[in-house]
Amino acid sequence: MQRSQTAVAVGTLAVAGLLAAGARDISSEAGYAGIGPNFVPWVVAAALAVCGLWLLWEALTGGFRNMEDDGPAPEIEGDGKPCWIGFAAVSAGILLNAALITSLGFILSCSLCFVLATRGYRASQGHPDLRPATLARDLLVGLAISAPVYWLFTKLLAINLPGLTATGWI
Repeated sequence: MQRSQTAVAVGTLAVAGLLAAGARDISSEAGYAGIGPNFVPWVVAAALAVCGLWLLWEALTGGFRNMEDDGPAPEIEGDGKPCWIGFAAVSAGILLNAALITSLGFILSCSLCFVLATRGYRASQGHPDLRPATLARDLLVGLAISAPVYWLFTKLLAINLPGLTATGWI
């Protein structure tokens, strides 16, 4: 357990370093709301560095000491596939969101990410729900979450997010 936790910590620190290196190349000229475009990458790099250092400290001082072993990973009923299917669905949602955000727009790509994430979490708990009604509900909840976030960023914070139409809405 400690070696895998150390590997995750080192990987997190490496990603933080790469993000910080990329943020150095971004202009710090004030833009959105009086802050420069390199502000968010620096904040994310700092947060990743703090998390990576905490994970590394935890791994070097005993690992996840408070976690009890739950036994073997749960399996999806019927076909015996391990719960990595949930991990794959959540990962696919994140990657598709990043890949499709400029072509589908923020709201639709984030909603797709939400649908895949909820399906992945259900599958990892051994309760995959493949009914169309559940898919429709997940999509509606994803739209209900991402639409106000889009509005807050574009209207309240004056930060442009990719939209599907020329007006930017959707």
